[in-house]
Amino acid sequence: MASTTRNRRDDSEQPTATEVQLLAAVERLLKTGHVFTEISVRQIIEEAGVSRASFYTHFRDKAQLLLRLSDSLRSRLLEMAREWNPGAGEDGADRYAKFFVEVIAIHRENFAILSALRELASYDPTVRGFYTADLEGFDEAVHKTLVAEQEAGRTPSDLDAVASSRVIVWGGSQAIARHISVDDGSGDAALARELGKIWWYGAYRRPGE
Repeated sequence: MASTTRNRRDDSEQPTATEVQLLAAVERLLKTGHVFTEISVRQIIEEAGVSRASFYTHFRDKAQLLLRLSDSLRSRLLEMAREWNPGAGEDGADRYAKFFVEVIAIHRENFAILSALRELASYDPTVRGFYTADLEGFDEAVHKTLVAEQEAGRTPSDLDAVASSRVIVWGGSQAIARHISVDDGSGDAALARELGKIWWYGAYRRPGE
């Protein structure tokens, strides 16, 4: 029998009212402390106030729903990375600190969703590919800026741009996740400041203060 799951032709297409209800239901469940792998489809549809048939008309399974919930978040973070311009001024460490204050705030606000993604990515190949592609996109954007800075003569030519972007992107992601899991928010500014200095004086090799 052919699947009745609705496949949207274009990711930019606006979600239906039912999709919005289901997405909001999962987000509420996650933010009230439910572990994603323990949330059942029944809980989701009861929270959303829709039928089981409606769920499967719009989503293949819980994993697809979680990925859809993460779409706008990952797009927002990637766009921020792509818009970063290291050559916009020599106050790079301070500008990076402000950038990371915003990044950390987004991660903290959406920590339940991001934690669910990391949890599911540990054993679901589709989710792992989605999660990895997200960081790979960020890695690629940072790598391009490092190469551009080298070509402009502002970052030393002996810097290994591939290794450097890998360290700061993948390592930074882990640092932010760990920080949010153990910090109440009072240390966010300090983490943002240190990340800014590590990126500016470490990866971009700008002269020290």
